[in-house]
Amino acid sequence: MFAHSNRTLLIASLATLATFLDTTILYVAFPDITATFTDSSAAELSWVLNAYTIVFAALLIPAGKLADRVGHRRVFLAGSVLFTVASMACGLAPSAELLIVFRIVQAAGAAALIPASLALVMHAFAHDQLPRAVAIWGAAGAVAGALGPTLGAAIVEGLGWRWAFFINLPVGVYTIVAGRAHLRESSDPDTRVPAPVGVILVVLAAGLLSAAVVGTETAGWISTRTLGLLAGGVAAVGAFIVHQRRTTAPVLDLDLFRIDNFRWATLAMLVFGTAFAALFFGSILFLTEVWGWSILQAGFGVAPGPIIVGLVAPRVGTLAGRIGQRPILLVGGVLYAGSGLYRLVMLGPEPDYLVDYFPSMVLSGIGVGFVFPQLSSVVAQALPPNRRGVGGAALQAGRQLGGTFGVALTIALLGAATGLTGTMSAFDQIWWLIAIGGLVTAALAVPLRTSTVGAVRDSRSPAAAPALRLHTADELTASPD
Repeated sequence: MFAHSNRTLLIASLATLATFLDTTILYVAFPDITATFTDSSAAELSWVLNAYTIVFAALLIPAGKLADRVGHRRVFLAGSVLFTVASMACGLAPSAELLIVFRIVQAAGAAALIPASLALVMHAFAHDQLPRAVAIWGAAGAVAGALGPTLGAAIVEGLGWRWAFFINLPVGVYTIVAGRAHLRESSDPDTRVPAPVGVILVVLAAGLLSAAVVGTETAGWISTRTLGLLAGGVAAVGAFIVHQRRTTAPVLDLDLFRIDNFRWATLAMLVFGTAFAALFFGSILFLTEVWGWSILQAGFGVAPGPIIVGLVAPRVGTLAGRIGQRPILLVGGVLYAGSGLYRLVMLGPEPDYLVDYFPSMVLSGIGVGFVFPQLSSVVAQALPPNRRGVGGAALQAGRQLGGTFGVALTIALLGAATGLTGTMSAFDQIWWLIAIGGLVTAALAVPLRTSTVGAVRDSRSPAAAPALRLHTADELTASPD
């Protein structure tokens, strides 16, 4: 018999796979999209990528609170419907402007899915099983992010970029049907839905900072436009913090950052998310622009990474239950940094895949498999039960914001390059970004306090809150979906 907990994990992991797949699958579809919408520049079309990650990141936390308040099952199903319908609309989009609009709607659905799915998993498993369960859930997101370029290459080459969206439809239909049949509701009626002002400030801050970085391709780093956007983004961040301290309905409970493990893990996720996006977006562009490979060749060239992530991540979750997550995160960050340094030393304009490129994909694949799932696991153990939805959402928001900055930095660095020498220099800077990101991630893992059993409790953590209410079968039958 397939236990309820395992069935919940399967449904939640598939939804996670689809949503995170859409953050990277368009890396390889990007050249085809620019060829379709020739009246838009590369910088303008970068918002097909960045609009998704910005809105995804900005809405994750309020969606997590909404899920805590009205029910994780309800929000999960609503997010599945919205994500699936928006995916179809993206595939049918007749213009770049409408594609960006539909990507925003798709991101809203994805933002509803992620925190609700994590909370459903955490309430389906006993506490001593959480490290492995959350690691598998996190592995689905890590594999999806890494698999995106390879799968996208095969789809784009054979069917066209629109099918990068259409492939979400069967997964969406399954999660809706299976979710209605098998998921159990949980909620925390005392959670307050956040004020819209906070949500707007998050979107504004991320949008201004991303626009500043992307715009350096034409305006430069010290132009009035760039400095103005950066100043506006920083001001929006400051206004957000002030608003969160004063409002009675915050988007993010700032007290969560008093939990040491939550604070360090979220910052590590932001840094690693930046390096992760730079790695895969930069890899596809290097293979196609410098080595002259086709999109399909480039997609399969990065395939060892996601394969290794898929093999490593679930097994490491079991190991973390025995030795804790910190040693795994330290090793993962260092190995990921090694992949960037290897590229910096070995990669040149002449193709030599097995010697110059393949080893770096092995190192990065192990690093991703070690880092992403274990950061999710650390936060899952550190949070009180009725803050798991919003806390998990904040962690994933860090990953998405990091991805936005990684893409923006890659486009900015390459957009300013001229000639082969300039292009190689720009890629060297991207490889440095990967190496530094890995080392900083490892450094941020040092203060983490992880254990092999039970929740990690911090002496400066907010007092443990009451457990979430789990609904009975009779209540579920009587409740509307």
